[in-house]
Amino acid sequence: MMPMHASGHAARHGARALIAGALAWLAMAAGGALAQAPQQSTAAPAQPAAAAQSQADANNPATHPAQPLAGIASENIFNVPRRDIAAEAQSQQERTRTQPGNNAPVWREINSDQPHYSSLPAKEAGVLIQRTGQKWRLFRNGVITIWGGWLIVLVPAAILAFFAWRGTIPLKAPRTGRMIERFTPVERIVHWTMAISFVILAISGIVILFGKYFLLPVMGHTLFGWLTYLLKNLHNLTGPVFTMSIIVAFVIFVRDNLPSRDDLTWFARLGGLVSGHHVPSGRFNAGEKMWFWIGLVVFGLILSASGWVLDMIVPGMDYYRATMQIANVIHAIGAVLMIAMACGHIYMGTIGMEGAYRAMRDGYVDEAWAREHHELWYDDIKAGKIPAQRSTPPDEAPGRSRQRPGEV
Repeated sequence: MMPMHASGHAARHGARALIAGALAWLAMAAGGALAQAPQQSTAAPAQPAAAAQSQADANNPATHPAQPLAGIASENIFNVPRRDIAAEAQSQQERTRTQPGNNAPVWREINSDQPHYSSLPAKEAGVLIQRTGQKWRLFRNGVITIWGGWLIVLVPAAILAFFAWRGTIPLKAPRTGRMIERFTPVERIVHWTMAISFVILAISGIVILFGKYFLLPVMGHTLFGWLTYLLKNLHNLTGPVFTMSIIVAFVIFVRDNLPSRDDLTWFARLGGLVSGHHVPSGRFNAGEKMWFWIGLVVFGLILSASGWVLDMIVPGMDYYRATMQIANVIHAIGAVLMIAMACGHIYMGTIGMEGAYRAMRDGYVDEAWAREHHELWYDDIKAGKIPAQRSTPPDEAPGRSRQRPGEV
């Protein structure tokens, strides 16, 4: 058994060892902290300069491009879907702090096509941005311009190719010198009024719709701008004249353009244009009737109605942006189709057939021409069903003998 003083000595010795171990642990911890202290104090003097350089780099887009901010959608505001009010308010609060001046909700509402309040008295003043306008522009400059442009180019090219192969269709029989009145002076005045106004509208319309592709690079912006401005006003003034001439022409020519069974035979043989074989017809053949009903009546009225809307001369009509855009699309499509169809009519009335242009210029055709191209009409004249002279004959008709019209 150990003495009492020996056990007390051992206890004191153990306590000293425990205290020494704790002090050693504290010393090690303090040493680690002190080992880092010199580095921090060494870097401290350079901190202001480094901060200034870092701020300068951040402000320089070339050395430090802008990075997307956390929580902010990096996309076009027009493409961001609508959010609920609470989420939108929270997002806008964060956007106000990080992107001052970016009021995305306001611009999103402006671009929504929904009318808002405006103190301006004009129609649709509350709609600042119309999304449909962009769709109209893309369709006009895309589908209409591309396909319409190709149609206007390819149709005349095909007609010229046909003319190179077929040439002018001549009279097979010799001229008799006996003339028949084909068109009265009133009919010719109406026709030429309609034809001249149509050519003016077609040329000015082509420049307005396609001019920026083939004239602008050559003429430059200033000259092309003045040309387009003048042609636009000429186009607007000529349009009502064209409309009135269509109405008068319809009243004058509708009786002789009514469909008949003989038209089916003409269509089946393509009027003899390819084969060269004669196909009997009345005063107007099936091809001329098709131009009258489709080109003149259908397309003419479509262009007139849409043109009057674009001119804003329809009484009592409210003109909204969507209304004008729809009218513009209809007008452009109808114009392209009518121009393409008119190319065939102009060809047959000028260089395509001998004597056709002279008939509309002077009003008279030779009996041989009437018998060869419009046999049924010629037979009715010979039978006395139709007068050979429907207007008061002048003393001297250009290219006409003094023999009475229709006299054999």
